[in-house]
Amino acid sequence: MPSSTPTANSRQTLLAYLALVVGMVSIGISPLLVRTAGAPGPVTAFYRLTIAVVLFAPFFGRGLLKSRPARPGVLLALLAGLLFALDMTAWTTGVVLGGATNPTLLANTAPLWVGLGTVFIFRRRLGPGFWLGLLLALAGAAVILGLDAQQAAHVGLGSLFGLLAGVFYGGYFLVAERGRGHLRALSFWWLSAAASSVALLVITFILRQPLTGYPPRTWLLFLAMGLIPQVAGYLSITYAQGHLPAALVSPTLLGQPVVTALLAWPLLGEVITPVEALGGLMVLGGVLIVHRSSERKAPVTESVAAPLSPGD
Repeated sequence: MPSSTPTANSRQTLLAYLALVVGMVSIGISPLLVRTAGAPGPVTAFYRLTIAVVLFAPFFGRGLLKSRPARPGVLLALLAGLLFALDMTAWTTGVVLGGATNPTLLANTAPLWVGLGTVFIFRRRLGPGFWLGLLLALAGAAVILGLDAQQAAHVGLGSLFGLLAGVFYGGYFLVAERGRGHLRALSFWWLSAAASSVALLVITFILRQPLTGYPPRTWLLFLAMGLIPQVAGYLSITYAQGHLPAALVSPTLLGQPVVTALLAWPLLGEVITPVEALGGLMVLGGVLIVHRSSERKAPVTESVAAPLSPGD
């Protein structure tokens, strides 16, 4: 007797597509929450991660402690957590300085840096498609950075922080690729997210950024950042990844900066010029080409449960 019917399968597929859309929109509104929170970027990142870690602790944390994970896996998860904390610090700072749209777009260049890391660290050979995508994306990034720098110094600096966030997120994926050989993906995610939370706490102390004293509206936005992009977004995308091909999910998630741009225009007044739009299309097109070429080699960015950076 078959375990599922065509109707059940079609409903499950429809639900997976719906989850993918919900996840993409959930992540897409995250920059707007950061931009309007009225708090330093690392502080918003700390509360976003901490809320998610606490909520998921009964499910992943308890099982992780009982399983007594191997030391290499724990160390790699801690390193990945540090890299993700640096990613979140750079990205949120970029959003506060330069707006929601361009820093988020440039943070999505992580696959480029993952590819370069596999070349120089793991000595993998990548095809011409990767290098074509890399050049196209970097050219688009140069267009955006140049326009932002002409607009205002702090806007250009914000976009530069967004690009730096993509580098750190790429580092997270490279470390996570090694760590998944020692820990289950969800356990690795929770432990690295917990490490990120601690690292962000240290970063806020170093930068002397207050964790308290904010108005009720800001606290509500902190809660929204933890529940919507980090929890709802993570669960939705994880469900979609379990029921849809990775070759479909990963490129679709590149639409997240588009969602951010479409929402930031009416809500934050961030108008995109035609030249900026061209630069953005070059970045996303280049990253998509890199995705496609990497699928034939080593799909690093599709095999690890990530703690939902803006770049995922």
